[in-house]
Amino acid sequence: MKIVVLDSFTVAQQDLSFNCLKSFGELDIYERTENALVASRIGEADIAITNKTVISREAMIACPHLKFISVLATGYNVVDTVAAKELGITVSNVPAYSTDSVAQMTFALILELAVSVGLHSDAVSNGEWVESKDFSFCVASLIELAGKTLGLIGYGNIAKAVERIAKAFGMKVIVHNRTPFAGSVSLDELLEESDIVSLHCPLNETNAKLINAGSIAKMKKGAYIINTARGGLIDEAALSDALNRGHIAGAALDVLSTEPPKADNPLLGAKNCIITPHIAWATGEARARLLGVTEKNIKGYIEGAPINVVNK
Repeated sequence: MKIVVLDSFTVAQQDLSFNCLKSFGELDIYERTENALVASRIGEADIAITNKTVISREAMIACPHLKFISVLATGYNVVDTVAAKELGITVSNVPAYSTDSVAQMTFALILELAVSVGLHSDAVSNGEWVESKDFSFCVASLIELAGKTLGLIGYGNIAKAVERIAKAFGMKVIVHNRTPFAGSVSLDELLEESDIVSLHCPLNETNAKLINAGSIAKMKKGAYIINTARGGLIDEAALSDALNRGHIAGAALDVLSTEPPKADNPLLGAKNCIITPHIAWATGEARARLLGVTEKNIKGYIEGAPINVVNK
């Protein structure tokens, strides 16, 4: 059995190793793989492992020995699953490995917008407190989360974990979900009532640029937007304009439409816009779980009982 890891770096980083897979057979590990090299690097491998490297129909056709693809993520849009099914290739993912980590990051971003810890720490480091006439000074407005309304768009495992944290802070939580349920609200109602809107839905053709000029106009003046889901859910030019005009008081985003972003992304210079480089999933604990489930995925496939299959 030959196994190829196409892009190990973001998962392994400096503290984890894919050597746990060596017991299954010959193992080739690449830190990163350009699209043009995918087919040649898979070559005659039976199993391919990918995080963000795209495995296309053409690459699969060029690699007739390939029979199993394990995606190092919950989302699996990097693999043409339709082609894989047609070609008899099983595709598995890793569900729910990062729920607590992403929920944690969501609230880290909310809290940073609410109380500007980093901004105030920088002010102290720059000597502003030393020079202050007062024992206490603020360089930005602070808000209290208790009593505020948090609107969650999407209601999967991560959103539910965020809801539990929000309620511990004394917040009111409302939810809009693609499939309505008892107690959920319409998108318009959520936009109109929320002090903070947080995105937790997958990206698809029906919700691309869900947050756009029209939907932003329905939000409260001074509301905040959080995105730890997918960058394509937001019309970035529209959000930048709303931030710069002050209609949206702040945004905190762990994802952008293109990653890494282009230098001309309008959000990079927008007012009160916090951007982190897609790291909500990347705690050591979450990455260890990701590798552990991937090992189980491969073991299940080899033993003839594949798990977490997404293209049945």
